[in-house]
Amino acid sequence: MAIQRTFSIIKPDATKRNLTGAVVKMLEDGGLRVVASKRVHLSREKAEGFYAVHSERPFFGELVDFMMSEPVVVQVLEGENAVAKNREIMGATNPADADAGTIRAEHALSIGENSVHGSDSLENAKIEIEYFFNDKEIVG
Repeated sequence: MAIQRTFSIIKPDATKRNLTGAVVKMLEDGGLRVVASKRVHLSREKAEGFYAVHSERPFFGELVDFMMSEPVVVQVLEGENAVAKNREIMGATNPADADAGTIRAEHALSIGENSVHGSDSLENAKIEIEYFFNDKEIVG
């Protein structure tokens, strides 16, 4: 299998509770390597742009407000089958359905405050990485 890159966000509910290190440890212990990382406070424009695909959904405003509520950590992860591996480590979106030992089972507060985001495909990973990082910032 080829080495892939994927995108990850440690969301406001996790950064607020000082879980950044614990989440990164779970990602690294799962076989992924952080090749770019920055802690940012999303502007409304940046959050709305990132979640534009959901702009017609009723939860869009609440999602944008949540993502702006505290800093987030945006990351580029690298590893074998990185997209699928990251999603496995994150666990199901609803923490009640997440397997034991996954990030969401261990740290998420609810389906809305689920601690992490991860790209769902290689194509989206590329788009999401380019939204937050330039090539010089990926130094793994």
